[in-house]
Amino acid sequence: MKLIIVTGLSGAGKSHALHCLEDLGYYCVDNMPPALMDEFIQLSRSAGEIEKAAFGVDSRGGQFLSDFMESLEALRRDNIDVSVMFFEASDAALIRRYKETRRKHPLSGRGTIAEGIAKERELMSEIRKNSDYVIDTSSLKTAGLNSKIHSLLSPGEQTENFTITVESFGYKKGIPAEADWVLDARFIPNPFYVASLKKLTGNNKKVRDYVMKSKEAQSFVSRICGLALDLIPSYVREGKYNLTICIGCTGGRHRSVATANALADHFEELGKHVTLIHRDL
Repeated sequence: MKLIIVTGLSGAGKSHALHCLEDLGYYCVDNMPPALMDEFIQLSRSAGEIEKAAFGVDSRGGQFLSDFMESLEALRRDNIDVSVMFFEASDAALIRRYKETRRKHPLSGRGTIAEGIAKERELMSEIRKNSDYVIDTSSLKTAGLNSKIHSLLSPGEQTENFTITVESFGYKKGIPAEADWVLDARFIPNPFYVASLKKLTGNNKKVRDYVMKSKEAQSFVSRICGLALDLIPSYVREGKYNLTICIGCTGGRHRSVATANALADHFEELGKHVTLIHRDL
């Protein structure tokens, strides 16, 4: 099992880091008491279903934090592939974030935010010294933080977890709300007006062959695929790891379905993670 322990200062981005790791396929547990980490791993091993996990550990653990170093060493002795990712930020950045969210620092008590930050820095100092990665988020925006995490965990392979959803729909029932790209397949000759094809759908080979026999339809699918592949690295750089491409025709049963099937097949042949949806069938 690969394990990442996400820790650091409150307000420095730990929760967002866990969301990012969850998108990368990690099983995430926030506010995990260090003493229970080994027990969780043993249960996961017996189930055999969890290959990657991430635990959020911070000052909310109170007395549990005293067990952190002992628990970490125990995991490493047990040959667990474990790394510690520590998030911090400047006092000014943390104070600004607490002011903007109007939340109370967990260690401030009746004192100021600055006093709470100082207490937490001291409390977490030993963990920081023993961390594999120390990430300062003072000037990082969401996309930058995502990119930083990806570059640390999978350098040179940041597009591997990108997911493409291809969805067919009918314009008469409205455009899908989740669409990133909306593309119109109504320029393709309509099988609805062919008696032998009218009652079939784009999942039928006869309909697909009819739709995809024209050079225009083939070029349409090829160009969509090429454009998406060109832009995936740019999406990843901006912290976006999924793209929903919606193909529409009048009823969402023939042309859009056949075109979506062909597009999904192209992406799968190229080794991409693809989800195929036919909304109006």
